[in-house]
Amino acid sequence: MPLTTGPGVLRHTDSTLQARLARSARATGGVATSPEQFEKWLAERRAAQLHEVNRVPFAKLRNWSFAEGSGHLVHDSGRFFSVAGLRVEVDEGPVRQWSQPIILQPEIGLLGIAVREIDGVLHLLMQAKAEPGNPNGVQLSPTVQATKSNYTGVHQGRHVPYVEHFAHADPRTVLADVLQSEHGAWFYRKRNRNMVIEIGPDVEAGEDFCWLTLGQVREQLRIDHRVNMDARTVLSCLPGAVTADGSLHTDTEILSWITSNQAVHDVDTTVVGLRDLPGWHQSDRAISHEDGLFFSVIGVDVVANSREVGGWTQPLIEPYGVGVAALLVKRFGGVLHVLLRARIEPGYIDAIELAPTVQGTPENHAHLGGDVHDQLIDVQRRRGTDRVLFDAEMSEEGGRFYHSRSRYMIIEVGDDHPDEEPPGFVWTALPQITWLLQHRHYLNVQARSLIACLHACTD
Repeated sequence: MPLTTGPGVLRHTDSTLQARLARSARATGGVATSPEQFEKWLAERRAAQLHEVNRVPFAKLRNWSFAEGSGHLVHDSGRFFSVAGLRVEVDEGPVRQWSQPIILQPEIGLLGIAVREIDGVLHLLMQAKAEPGNPNGVQLSPTVQATKSNYTGVHQGRHVPYVEHFAHADPRTVLADVLQSEHGAWFYRKRNRNMVIEIGPDVEAGEDFCWLTLGQVREQLRIDHRVNMDARTVLSCLPGAVTADGSLHTDTEILSWITSNQAVHDVDTTVVGLRDLPGWHQSDRAISHEDGLFFSVIGVDVVANSREVGGWTQPLIEPYGVGVAALLVKRFGGVLHVLLRARIEPGYIDAIELAPTVQGTPENHAHLGGDVHDQLIDVQRRRGTDRVLFDAEMSEEGGRFYHSRSRYMIIEVGDDHPDEEPPGFVWTALPQITWLLQHRHYLNVQARSLIACLHACTD
């Protein structure tokens, strides 16, 4: 049990917290909520939450306009986010120089999951939340998922439930608290605060919320488009085992390898005007690449009955094709290791972050060739020949991306896969990854999603 330090205040030790999380992870049959009750609740929330999304021309976006001079797509309040242009130069890859639209959102968002004990088992307070870009409407989300503009009331809408527990959290109740990046291909240096806090027994689940064990939430990860990106990244930051006996590299060696890759790569990015962006065509309904690849910027009109405001318009990024994010894992001396890659993306704060073994969209790499193209082909072959631990299609962030879908896979390779690490890759033991996730900007959002799924397969 946690150590009590005052009325309603809990202090945790690493060993007791890990034991409590492990017990919750084993409770896949539910405690406070049975699987049947959960499915009934989720179906009811999906039926009750109206969420109508229609594409509209940019001229029909209320309170949005193209700024004079730069041509950036901006909100009249100067808050929320904007869409600008970005010029990029990198030192490796099949394309070394390009321009693209990028989302500027300097605010640090809040992604938080509240937990409490029910009948001696830790439960997570999960939310049924619809986002305009979700392909299926409602997905399981964190307790709180909000930008600073949202939870400070810039939209003049309803209060964000439970946000006060995170905004004023006693440090002694915090289980995880770390800044992490978002998609570096589409956000420019965007960060979210990922939090897990323990609250008292007086906090109840509202209509759109449900108490689930960690094991139940992890079970939902296996279902296509069931757990949203924001919940996955918070889950990945949960503390776990910190010892890495039998790992191929020491913690210091891993940190040195990361720092070396951050230091040696040259990534030059400059925010530029969105108007007349080289390689991109702007119509009254979309900003799209001249080759019809990568992504487009579109406008949507949203009507909702379960959000802080009842309706709004906004731009969204619409990706082209279905992405692939795959982890290859292998056992060395019986210890599971993950093959991570140092990946350059223009929106990272540092030059690189650790990414899945394979990450890309096949259609976008078909005409480029190169290593990623070959890896995408290889991972599809391995999907049929090696042991697949995890395989599900998941949505990316539905508040900024329209029907962004990726196939997430974890494949355990055998002796036919070489032990050697190609340049830019490193075998990392799972406890080392858990340790890295207690710190900012080491693993990208796709890798964090897959680590959350890997725990569902191995814990």
